Amino acid sequence: MTGAAGYMALVLAEAVAGTLAFVWLTPLWSEVKRGFFTLASSIVFVVALGAGLSTRAAQVPGNDAGRWSVTLSLVTAGAVGICFALMLAKQRRPARIVAIASVGLSIATLVAMAGTGRQSFAISLFQLLAGGAFLGSITAGLLLGHWYLTDRGLGRGPINRLTTAMIAAVAIETIAVLTSGFGGVETSAPLNPLLTAGALAPWIALGMVAATAAIALLTRAALAGTRASAVQSATGFYYLAVVTAFTAEVAVKTRFLA
Repeated sequence: MTGAAGYMALVLAEAVAGTLAFVWLTPLWSEVKRGFFTLASSIVFVVALGAGLSTRAAQVPGNDAGRWSVTLSLVTAGAVGICFALMLAKQRRPARIVAIASVGLSIATLVAMAGTGRQSFAISLFQLLAGGAFLGSITAGLLLGHWYLTDRGLGRGPINRLTTAMIAAVAIETIAVLTSGFGGVETSAPLNPLLTAGALAPWIALGMVAATAAIALLTRAALAGTRASAVQSATGFYYLAVVTAFTAEVAVKTRFLA
């Protein structure tokens, strides 16, 4: 993969894989009303479709890793779309089965994308999985925070758990950014020429990760309050985290592709 479309494909695929994992592979199914999963599936479907189309636009002819990335990203989008349709039709058991399968497909997409990296396969895969956990914990937390507005009886357990996951993911993401190195690499000037000047990308990424860490701690502090408005405050912090986290990942992924 190559160009700005390639960087965006990586970031969107990470967000899809991470969000699917935190929504469908955690105890949320037994804690939250089914409408939440319909909402989450609809949003992840749009992101997954964007990831698939970006991957196809960035494909380099003759590259096997790129070809598999396109195929798997589009299949993932199709699976999430089927899950969304099944949730709308109230076919919840089949929807859950398809959703869990889509988690595997989304991770397989990241595995394929790791083959397009400029660094070793192991380091590239670690960076993508770390980014998935980073973006996924934050996106799932934001969606769940909004759901509290419709389900007033929902306890604090789910959002506390996602906030803990976000804090842990920030630490892992910091390591992932450091493994990308600090030397200059070729990037796509149309995306932002400043990212190539003096190898600013990793420093921008670290700054945004640090900002996300501060936001994560503020989110935890907000949730320590006993009033219902505490969850609303935490959701507001999740909004900020989405901005800083996606900025960090876009910056560091300009250094990813070979």
